[in-house]
Amino acid sequence: MTQHLTLDGGALAYDLTGDTGPLVVLAHGMGDSRAAYRFLAPLLVAAGHRVATVDLRGHGESSTGWPEHTRTAIAGDLVALIRHLGGPAVLVGHSISGGAATIAAATAPELVTALVELTPFTRAQAFSLGDLAHPAYRRGMLALLGMAAFGSTGSWLRYLELAYPGPRPADWDARQAEIKAMLDEPGRMKALRAMGQGTPADAGAQLANVKCPVLVVQGELDPDWVSPRAEGEAVVADLPAGLGRLAVVEGAGHYPHVQFPERVADLVLEFLVTTRA
Repeated sequence: MTQHLTLDGGALAYDLTGDTGPLVVLAHGMGDSRAAYRFLAPLLVAAGHRVATVDLRGHGESSTGWPEHTRTAIAGDLVALIRHLGGPAVLVGHSISGGAATIAAATAPELVTALVELTPFTRAQAFSLGDLAHPAYRRGMLALLGMAAFGSTGSWLRYLELAYPGPRPADWDARQAEIKAMLDEPGRMKALRAMGQGTPADAGAQLANVKCPVLVVQGELDPDWVSPRAEGEAVVADLPAGLGRLAVVEGAGHYPHVQFPERVADLVLEFLVTTRA
């Protein structure tokens, strides 16, 4: 059941499942909604967690018209939600929310006990012309540029085609139609473009300040990087020594939690068990 948390600038939509157990907050990537966790959230609830999924500002059922869409702003939303739900929490962030979750963990360590970053944009991205020699990366970059520069929903949907290599969920067509319908609503594409045009530099600057354990999960075939593994290793290297670990999901693209929810759930739950130990 959708609930709302009113903040300065707008209202966040979220839902909460599970009556008891440690709190886990799941934050999706840009151009999506909390439905991105429709497969992962039930697995975490079944394992004994209380799970909240939230729509980012400007997305899903959250309001539009927010003054900014930076990772720092999203981090403030996540901290406010955790506090509202009685925290502390394990914070899971995908893509742009991976960077936002990093900032939240660094700036509110009393509220974040562990951090999971799913294919995160957490560091400033280096680019070279040689990268364009990689077909998947080149096509993905062009699709993202089309969305960010022109507000093209078609470009975003083409990006998603590339971001889901290999197996796709059974509800793929219906979910794509839902995303298109969301982006057709007033203010939604504006929010997506603002996020797409932003930089993860604010998140990268906070990596060294994180104090809780961190699991970075990369998709082996993620088109957003020439080498997803190398990007994950770089995130772990920028964290304080010993805090981070990396897992690479074979066959997954930018959405491992949708393509392989059981595998990602196993990784998260194993990480949390060893963290508590």
